[in-house]
Amino acid sequence: MEVDYELETNISRKELRLLLLHEFRLNHKATEAANNICSTMGEGVLSIRTAQHWFNRFKNGHFELDDSPHTGRPMEVDIDLLKQLIEEDPRLTSRCLAEQLGCSHTTVEKHVHELRKSWKYGIWIPHDLSPQQLQQRVDACMELMTSHRNYEWLKTLITGDEKWVLYVNYTHKCQWLEAGEVGVATPKNDLHPKKIMLSVWWGVKGIIHWELLPAGCTVTADLYCQQLDRVAAKLEGKQDRIYFLHGNARPHIAKSTRKKLLRLGWITIPHPSYSPDLAPTDYHLFHSLANYLREKKFNDETDIKIEIDTFFNQKSKDFYERGILSLPERWQQVIDTDGAYIGQS
Repeated sequence: MEVDYELETNISRKELRLLLLHEFRLNHKATEAANNICSTMGEGVLSIRTAQHWFNRFKNGHFELDDSPHTGRPMEVDIDLLKQLIEEDPRLTSRCLAEQLGCSHTTVEKHVHELRKSWKYGIWIPHDLSPQQLQQRVDACMELMTSHRNYEWLKTLITGDEKWVLYVNYTHKCQWLEAGEVGVATPKNDLHPKKIMLSVWWGVKGIIHWELLPAGCTVTADLYCQQLDRVAAKLEGKQDRIYFLHGNARPHIAKSTRKKLLRLGWITIPHPSYSPDLAPTDYHLFHSLANYLREKKFNDETDIKIEIDTFFNQKSKDFYERGILSLPERWQQVIDTDGAYIGQS
């Protein structure tokens, strides 16, 4: 019987069958098992028909999880053609490749493994940039590199942003398991997890100001202007000139915000839309914070405040300098790649 596996992730067929066997031994129905696995491993990873097929096998005492050899199908393939197909479209599944090569998918998997290829997710990018947006990124980076040739000004740069912080930060991870093992259980995240908004401003010397917004509060232009006043109060008398980098969220670009920045005398530097890879708070500070908070669980806002304060204080001055002073290198990468996201070509 040819079974239709709706497999588009990097989990193997045998691993899926182990999950099905575990569900079977828990006395779950096939439909329930398929739903449980899809909710954990990803929508579409397994069809109900496939789950029913394997449950029928288990009920009949057949617990062999490996594929049976296919008869009448060639076991060898044209390696050069296989390489060509993968290079032309690296997203082709082993089943699609098998259909084009006229062999079994297990044969394809064997040869792909010999080519030292692994079935992995491609990276996510923040936005599918249009030609105009790509050019805007290049133009902004060119302006920053040509109008400020002496990068000493970066030492007076202040930047900041907002981030949701979850009360529960469980992460579902892969585990090395033997046949029949189910591994360490990970609680499923709520569809609408409890969270709180963090706002932070910082520079090469470290954190200048941060705060957690009251529950149910969102950042408006008025609130943002009040926050900028609090940041300015922290900076008063500490530096004469302030260059300011923030994103393009509506409160950041509102008319009242622009007036506030003019009154403060801060010099706002250009930041193209959809460019978290050019915002140190996103690519450096929040990235590190997310790793720090992984697997942590908080009972209340006080616990979160203590943990965030600990994170900020334990970071060295070098950490904060590295986040800001890496900007020119990133601007150059964007220019060299015609506006592509950092790490993309």
